[in-house]
Amino acid sequence: MRDFNSNHWAVILGGSSGFGLATAKKLGSHGMNLFIVHRDRRGAMARIEKEFLEIKNNCNVQFVSLNVNALTDDGRAQILQTVKEKLGATGKVRLLLHSIAFGNLRPVAPSTKDTTVEVAIAKLAQKLGATPESIDQAISSLIEEGVSPLHTMHSSSFGDSLLGDEDMKHTIYNMGSSLLSWVQDLFGSDLFASDARVVGLTSEGNEVAWRGYAAVAAAKAVLESISRSIAVEFAPFGIRSNVVQPGVTPTPALKLIPGHDKMEAVAKLRNPFKRTTTPEDVANVIALLCTDEASWINGSLIRVDGGEHISPL
Repeated sequence: MRDFNSNHWAVILGGSSGFGLATAKKLGSHGMNLFIVHRDRRGAMARIEKEFLEIKNNCNVQFVSLNVNALTDDGRAQILQTVKEKLGATGKVRLLLHSIAFGNLRPVAPSTKDTTVEVAIAKLAQKLGATPESIDQAISSLIEEGVSPLHTMHSSSFGDSLLGDEDMKHTIYNMGSSLLSWVQDLFGSDLFASDARVVGLTSEGNEVAWRGYAAVAAAKAVLESISRSIAVEFAPFGIRSNVVQPGVTPTPALKLIPGHDKMEAVAKLRNPFKRTTTPEDVANVIALLCTDEASWINGSLIRVDGGEHISPL
């Protein structure tokens, strides 16, 4: 991949970890200037600053980061003002990447005991002269070490709280419809390049009902719909909009989902390449979408999962 235009910038919403950070590193290594927006607590900043310093030291690009809430009107206004100042008279936004992972992970119905799993663990414990608790801990540990076939003997706990209207509303905006606010405001501020790219991130949860994922799934469905509308209505202004659907990827966001280790185990068994997707796999595709040669890709959902979505378990 050749280097990008030195006047082009990537605005990455959620760029301090996972897909956003991997994309920043990839684009920076090929000459794209970087404006990273993130929202992190002070305790996480030592790790984040180390990652940002690596980009600054290894990439010959302009780099700006802001630890500001991109999901409020005031926060967005502050960020946009800083973007205008940093881009100057010649800089333009080539890429807006929406990589915000801030949603609610509560189930919609109470949980029921998986008696089949409990009975199996109890019988195995009796056979081995151990306690069910020690067997369950051993299974969890082995799954984390990559012994994926044990996933059927592992259960996940979500607690007693159920998803409510406010949880749903905030998640849909944070991880879905806020994409439109950002596109409209960047466009209204005349910050987009004449050939610009908008990329959102979705997941297989957009069509598979994972427990505890209902609000995020709804947000992703909204994001996909909005991306299609952007692809059509902003096309006359040179803006292309696409959605990337990674396979199961061990990011910090995934680790927040109860049962994430089981999801990873199933993904490894199911994937034709017998591994999970990496943030770098996804960053490579987002970078490709930013090239001149990708200008005719618009309004698409692009799966980046090694064939995971077509492979049976």
